This record gives sequence, C-alpha cells and structure tokens, in this order.
Amino acid sequence: MLRVLVVWPPHVPSYFNAGHHTPLFGVAGYLRRMPEVEHVDTCEAGVLNMNWKAVGDLLYQGRYDVIAVMNDFDAVDGLDRFVMYARELAPAAKLITFGRLSSMNPGYFANYDLDAIVRSGDYEAGVAHFVRAVAAGGPTGALPGTAVRTGEEWQVPTVAGDALQPDDWALPDISEIPYEAYDRLYARDDHKFCGIPFRRELVVTAARGCPIGCSFCEVPQIFGLRERRLSVDQVVEYIGRSFAVAPFEYVAFYAPTFTLDRKWTEELCRRFIAGPVSPKWKCATTVRHLSADLVRLMGESGCVRISVGLETLESDGHGSLPRVKRTEEERFRELSEWCVAAGIELNAFVIVGLPGTTPEGIRRTVEVAREVGARVRPTMYAPFHDLHPAMTPLEISRYNRQLIAAAGDPAERAELYSFLFGREDRLTAVHENVPRKREVAQR
Repeated sequence: MLRVLVVWPPHVPSYFNAGHHTPLFGVAGYLRRMPEVEHVDTCEAGVLNMNWKAVGDLLYQGRYDVIAVMNDFDAVDGLDRFVMYARELAPAAKLITFGRLSSMNPGYFANYDLDAIVRSGDYEAGVAHFVRAVAAGGPTGALPGTAVRTGEEWQVPTVAGDALQPDDWALPDISEIPYEAYDRLYARDDHKFCGIPFRRELVVTAARGCPIGCSFCEVPQIFGLRERRLSVDQVVEYIGRSFAVAPFEYVAFYAPTFTLDRKWTEELCRRFIAGPVSPKWKCATTVRHLSADLVRLMGESGCVRISVGLETLESDGHGSLPRVKRTEEERFRELSEWCVAAGIELNAFVIVGLPGTTPEGIRRTVEVAREVGARVRPTMYAPFHDLHPAMTPLEISRYNRQLIAAAGDPAERAELYSFLFGREDRLTAVHENVPRKREVAQR
C-alpha cells in the first residue's frame, strides 16, 4: 500500500487558468481508486505562494512512496530545486512527472533526476501504470505512454498511453482545491485571465480531445483528435453536488470546443432551464460551432460568457489556421449581435504574432472586437513545433504564450508586446450578471 503526493512545484505563474490545474486533482482522485494506494495528498504550491521550508516539511513528514510532479511551461522554473529537495528529504520516493510540457517535449525531462516521464495518453493513466509497477517491486522497463529510467538509461515506451473513456475520469474533489487562491488570481481582470472576477468558479472538465487540429494548440497532440465527452447526466450531477456543499457562483466548462456536439449542448441547456440545477456558466468554442438559435438557448440556460478563438481577422494570417477557424469580420459581427441579444458576454481570443499577421492587422482585429463590445484576451503565438529536449528552463518559458519565442526586429517586438502588456482599461462587468453567494473584496 503506497502513499502518494501529487504536486505542482513552487513557481510564479505567468498565466492562470483553473482548468489547466484540474488534472492535479483528477490524477489524485484516479489514484485513490487503486487497491495499491493507501493515501494521496495534493499540493498546489505554485498558487499558494508556498515557501521552501513548507515544501521541505511536506516532503519529510509525508513518508511518500511516489511523488507525481505536474509540469507545465511555468512549473519548470522550480523543478530542479523541487527534485533536489525530494531526493534529499524523501530519498525512498520514486519521482514521476506528468503534464502538458512532458507530453509535448518529453525528452527535456530526461535531464532531471526523475524515475519516470508520462509522454503520451491521459495523465492519470500514465501515473497509474507507474504506481502499479512500483507497488509490484518495479518497474523494470517502459510502460504504456511512460518512459522509465533504469540505471542511467531511459527506456522509451513503444506503446502509446491510454485514452480513458469519460466514465473512468475522476472528477476533482472540491474539498482539496484552494479556491481562495484562485479567487485572488482572478480578481484583476486587466491581467486577462479566463475567470470572472469577484465570483467563485467551479471548473467542470466536460471533454478531452479536439478534431480541429490548430498547430498552436496542444490539445490534439496530448488528448487526440477524437473528442471524448462526459454525459449530460454526469455533468449535471457533479454540478448539483458541488453547489450543494460549497459557495460556487458559476460553472466554467473546460472543453476544447464546447459546442462541438450540438445535440449534447442543447440537451445540457434544456436540463439547466428545467432545473433544479440551473447555474450561471461560461464556455469556450469556435465561431463556426455557434448559431443564432444555439446562442439564444445558451443564454436562456444561464450562459454569461462565450469565448471564441477569433485569433485574427487579417486574411494573410488565415493560412496558419484550420479552415474552420478562418473567421470573417461579417460573421464575427453577426455572432456579437446574437450574444448581445442573449445577454452573453463575447470573449475573443486573439493571437499576437501569428504567422502572416502584422501589428496593424492585430490592431484592427482588436478594434473590431472592442467595437462590437467583446472582451479581448490576447496571447502570444507559440511555435510549439520548435520545442526540443536540449532547451533550458528560460528557453522553455518563452513558449508560455506571453513572450516572443523567436528573434526579430526590436521595434516590432515592442509593438507586439503592447497588446499583451500595455494598459488595459476595458474591464469586464460580467460578474454583475452572476448572483453573489459570498462577501468578497473588490478592487
């Protein structure tokens, strides 16, 4: 019977989306089902502003057999030091890492003093394979989707990781998630994070995988081109149970393209309208996967924000996008009218530095979005295809969708950075459409 720690190492987040953090708790929940596991702790050190003494206390006192370290473009900042602390203070523990970055650049993690790396498949499946092998006295070689170190050599898997069916996912235990820390990170809307300021969010991972295949998105590479989706019954039950025991004020659906399955979306909306589970909610999708009737139904069911991957209205930049993502200005303006009529805030994702675009074209895209009343959330283009194992942590950090990864003209770089880091005076008021359950301090 093993004791396991699932941890996000100390770091300063460059961006925060609670949906990106749910795998920490989903992996923990999945491991708790295993007969080989006695106990699982979780620790979100990055959002807790946790000091290294507290990290040392946790590692020394926890007596862990396995430490599963979640990775991302931010979390590598403190990974070297975390591994050092773990080896010093929990020398009997086996260390495995999982997350977005190891699924996109797995060779990079072979440079760390780790025992295993989840390279492909769903995170919880890869970690579970390793935990099971440790319990059995191994592992002695690679596991499905997971590289294993034997001596000084890394054994690379020849079998891809598992893609779990939605019935096998473990939805997070809300009692262990540090929502107060999340609230603080979302309070500044000028940071353009995804959450709604002054309101507490319940994240529900409704789907994994996406067939659209945007080159700048990690989802198809990690979770596949085939979408897997929870049933409406599972979603409604989890929301109802969570709202009954904690002061959540809205639901954030975490799904690459929420309205990809239109019949599913319509069924969920009708369930919310009928009640008794009738939350305010938000989601992300594409312009093409919306219609006037669907937006109207979403508004009637409690939707307060729809985020869409506008990316760019500049035609020269459309060559970098799948056909379904090439949005014309007229269609975007039409969508904005539907959202206004339905009482929904339209949130436009805009990519700065997308190949084929210019600062003038980006400025025009932002101007159009603001002209129709949309909230604009810009991110920097990240050429994930350029990732390679020999990168340094600083080089990795340039792929966090805030910094420009490649060299270029200094004047143009300064202009591109103005879209992300310039003063923002167009703050959302969507929280006014979400009833408050708690007393919270506003800016």
